[in-house]
Amino acid sequence: MIPRREVAQRLDIPLEMARRHGLPTRMTEAELRELEATPPAWLVQSRANRGSKAVWVQLTCDICGATESARPKKWWPAFSYVSCAVHPPDDLPEVPAGVVRREYDNVGTRFVGIVDEPQGP
Repeated sequence: MIPRREVAQRLDIPLEMARRHGLPTRMTEAELRELEATPPAWLVQSRANRGSKAVWVQLTCDICGATESARPKKWWPAFSYVSCAVHPPDDLPEVPAGVVRREYDNVGTRFVGIVDEPQGP
């Protein structure tokens, strides 16, 4: 049985939408395949409205490989690295000369997003 959160991830829809449209708390693989093969109108419309923007992203720690699916936030920049919050910054590659490193806390449930960008003039 597949939990509703995973069903939402595999359909690339928000969990709230899965609840609103009455998807059960657990589905079989066959039920999910059927839903994907003959999507209801609300799912077709959702996909058309979304365009190319993903509803879920896979976060992977660049240090230990831990993963998590999360809903991307509007404030997330394009991260150079993602690491678990428990790893010290020294575990990441050194910051190259002429580059500024910025850290963004609260990425997913346990990650820090890191952005390396060229230092301004």
